[in-house]
Amino acid sequence: MATFTAPAPRTGLPGFLGFLRRPAVRKLLLLAVAAAVLVPLADSHWASGTWPHALTVDLTEPLGDASTWIIDNRDSHPLFLYFFGHVSNAVVLAVRAVYLVLLAAGWAGVAAAAALVAWRVAGVRLALGTAAAVLTCGLLGMWVPTMQTLALMVVAVLASVALGALLGLAAGLSDRTYRALRPVLDTMQVLPAFAYLLPVVLVFGIGVPAAVLATVVYAAPPMARLTALGLRGADAGVMEAVESLGTTARQRLFTARLPLARKELLLGLNQTIMMALSMAVIASVIGAGGLGDRVYQALASVDVGAALAAGIPIVLLAVVLDRVTGAAGAEGSAAPAGEGFEETDSRWTAWARWNGWPGWVLAAVAALAVAVTGRLAGRLDWPETWIVHIAEPVNRAVDWMTDHLYSGVPYVGGTADWAAHFTTGVLNPVREGLQWLPWWAVLLTVAALAWLIGTWRTALTAVLAMAAIGVLGVWQPSLDTLSQVLAAVAVTLVLGFGTAVAAARSERCERLLRPVLDVFQTMPQFVYLIPVVALFGVGRAPAVAAAVVYALPAVVRITTQGLRNVDPAAMESSRSMGATGWQQLRQVQLPLARPALLLAVNQGVVLVLAVVIIGGLVGGGALGYDVVFGLAQGDLATGLVAGAAIVCLGLMLDRVTQPTRRRTKKGA
Repeated sequence: MATFTAPAPRTGLPGFLGFLRRPAVRKLLLLAVAAAVLVPLADSHWASGTWPHALTVDLTEPLGDASTWIIDNRDSHPLFLYFFGHVSNAVVLAVRAVYLVLLAAGWAGVAAAAALVAWRVAGVRLALGTAAAVLTCGLLGMWVPTMQTLALMVVAVLASVALGALLGLAAGLSDRTYRALRPVLDTMQVLPAFAYLLPVVLVFGIGVPAAVLATVVYAAPPMARLTALGLRGADAGVMEAVESLGTTARQRLFTARLPLARKELLLGLNQTIMMALSMAVIASVIGAGGLGDRVYQALASVDVGAALAAGIPIVLLAVVLDRVTGAAGAEGSAAPAGEGFEETDSRWTAWARWNGWPGWVLAAVAALAVAVTGRLAGRLDWPETWIVHIAEPVNRAVDWMTDHLYSGVPYVGGTADWAAHFTTGVLNPVREGLQWLPWWAVLLTVAALAWLIGTWRTALTAVLAMAAIGVLGVWQPSLDTLSQVLAAVAVTLVLGFGTAVAAARSERCERLLRPVLDVFQTMPQFVYLIPVVALFGVGRAPAVAAAVVYALPAVVRITTQGLRNVDPAAMESSRSMGATGWQQLRQVQLPLARPALLLAVNQGVVLVLAVVIIGGLVGGGALGYDVVFGLAQGDLATGLVAGAAIVCLGLMLDRVTQPTRRRTKKGA
């Protein structure tokens, strides 16, 4: 009987040619040929391992001269007198007006107004939570700083929404404008918040105007992007039907495009508010005041208790604003909310839905009545006797941790020991390895990674961004920052992918994780520094720990969604062939979820970089320290150079980790 013999695998020249036909291999071969020509030439001219001094440009003198000119002419030049001066005055007046209105309403009026808005948007349960959150700010003795932050937030969000909506409207209605704005918005989305501070300080100086305008520039892109997305994604059938009725372009915009884009518009509002709050807190470094200033001053003196007392209201504001705006964007946002309130809440929301604007009028009248009652009773300011001082007990707890948990714990060591081991065992070797590499090897590595995952344009952009760092003369501190980013990303991906696999395979695990991820994803970046300082002290390891905690929720969410969205038919097919759970994960889910995994890596890198830079406030050093030093000492040359390097580093990391879609078959 004849037996079946499997054909022998192809070997020799045909197999080798097939290997060469792989796109990744061709790219690496072309890069190797280019390196073989260019590296000897570069080494013969600039033999130094680090970035050659001959290729650097010293910007200290011109930036110093520019800074001096701006300071000298700020009160006399027409550009400042008739443009920037008016903008600055308008911002100050707007923030002061909102702040005075909040103070005039009193704590009772503000709490009532916030609760009534939450009730109108999302029901009784969220209204009660909102009132509790607002009152907690007073209980912690942070009523006035909270109102200062809220006043700045209101002005910044209104300006951000207006600017973002106008840009999004232009991009949504014009293909040429969309193509022009898209790379700008892409770049702005990956820049760390610190990069926005120095340019506005250079023009407006330290104070509220600089803080508000930095917040506007940082928070407007999400509104612009989502507005454009909603307008461009309007249902073609609906638009064709409206156009067939003989409507004008303006009528189609207001009767069809904008209503169809309602969900994206409200999501843009939500993202703008969250980014504005995050930036308003960070802007305390340049004189924004409010809660961020309390956290910043407390961190500077390592007063963890005072930092926590100011950090809790920031978290509460973030959670409340996220829930309220998120509910406004959801369909049926006025539906009943919460057990125990179903019947009552249903009646109230039904009344509000049937009566529409009269419900808002009633809410406004009720809030005004509470504010007037509080004013007549002389209860505008939060009573001193109602303040709960938590700073002292928190500091006592931190002191106890320092004495008992920082070091010397049997078998496991302490938190300070862990930080020291991580610094000496991971951060130092990675930094020394990057700084040991010749500069051309770093550029070749960046080019290879970016080209493998994208196109030659992606690789060129990444290499130019990395080379610009060397030209600016901050090669060594940038590699120090890069080492912290790489270490934090590695830890984030290990923890994030492991947690996401568990969440994707277990409904119970996902339900338990969801509220935790919700809270962590709404907290501003600044707040993450408080617990790590309490646990680990100051240094590079705490900055990395804060970055890991900040980036982890996004990585877990994106990865979990990607694994859950794998084609059920593929999963059923593998199951019918007897594949185990581990085999399904490794051979089916992970390969099919590759786009989501790459997106998780990209978002993890961008978020980690944002917090590693802020880690300069707690001893992270490198570029973050240069920015903080430049802001604190008025050395704008040092700060601006470091800020530009941060921009370049963020752009490089984004391009290296973001797959580029091939738009044509001729893509590189």
